[in-house]
Amino acid sequence: MKHGSPTIQHVAESAGVSVSTASRALGNYGRVSEKTRRHVAEVADALGYRPNRLAQSMISGRTDTIGVICADIHSPFFSGIMRGITDTAEAAGYSVLLTNSDESSDRETAALDLLLDKRVDGIIVSPADVQHVEHLADAVATGKPVVMVDRASSQLPTDAVLVDGPDATQRAVAHLFSLGHRRVAIVAELREPRESNWQAIFRDADLEQVDLFSLNPSSARLAGYLRAHVKAGIPVDPRLVFQSGEYSVESAIRATLAGLTEPDPATAVVAIDNTMALGAYQAIRRLRLRIPEDVSFIGFDNLEWTELVQPPVSVIEQPVYRIGQLAAERLIARLGGEESQPEIVNLPTKFIERESTAAPGARA
Repeated sequence: MKHGSPTIQHVAESAGVSVSTASRALGNYGRVSEKTRRHVAEVADALGYRPNRLAQSMISGRTDTIGVICADIHSPFFSGIMRGITDTAEAAGYSVLLTNSDESSDRETAALDLLLDKRVDGIIVSPADVQHVEHLADAVATGKPVVMVDRASSQLPTDAVLVDGPDATQRAVAHLFSLGHRRVAIVAELREPRESNWQAIFRDADLEQVDLFSLNPSSARLAGYLRAHVKAGIPVDPRLVFQSGEYSVESAIRATLAGLTEPDPATAVVAIDNTMALGAYQAIRRLRLRIPEDVSFIGFDNLEWTELVQPPVSVIEQPVYRIGQLAAERLIARLGGEESQPEIVNLPTKFIERESTAAPGARA
């Protein structure tokens, strides 16, 4: 073409068919012979024609796009999930539109509105707060398929793919108890006001029966920490629950520094996610405590730095790629018409023991 981009009219003229026939052939709808479909496609390709996806979506009702609302795009954990989502979606012929909530319900709502405006076919989301999902419920009510990752909500009966965080934390704490530790600290965000009063949440609850899908990941993993104490018959010291109050490395550093400088400090520390782990590790180093001689340490997520430091850090490994892969598969199945009951896929974690844990040492 000498001027501008080729249009559907140009394709139809060059192919010797009507505009409506060219539209049906390229949009893959309506009655068009396979021979004509191939011919029109070849002409369109030769002209460099790019179809108007919005116009096609108005006809078909589909855009072949999946929207993702990521809780923290900077996090290696969510980056791994995104890779699993995009690989799976693209292999199935879907494009992916990515937004970021920064663990904010307000930003999540704005991101949802944006994706709905873009007419995505379905949405994968990691809710900022599992008890405030009204905006997501509204989308589901309109027929928009939604799949949750990393967390599930008892208030939103949709598919979800996550890991068994409480079990992971319970096993990590139990490992430290088996080494002889009795004062094990946990570093957790507990950033919602209701979560900061965690003793009230769990005071009268049977830890084996508590509704974990009414809890954000931080509180759910704290439940695993408490379960380990109950099972071992070791009283919980509330001072050993280091609450950062925010989802940031800096807040984890502050909480850990404060907690480890209290009288009768912890002899071991467990972090509930990779952000808390990095902050807690930096705090331990700032205090010039030796790992594991002065304090044992277990991180969350098998990130590169955990193997590069000395000594290498014991970690709880999550199957991040598989989480994203399964979430995309569930959404694509729904888009394909599957109408089975919503399913919560709870994947196991793996405890990788390295050299950062040992029997209580100099500070015991």
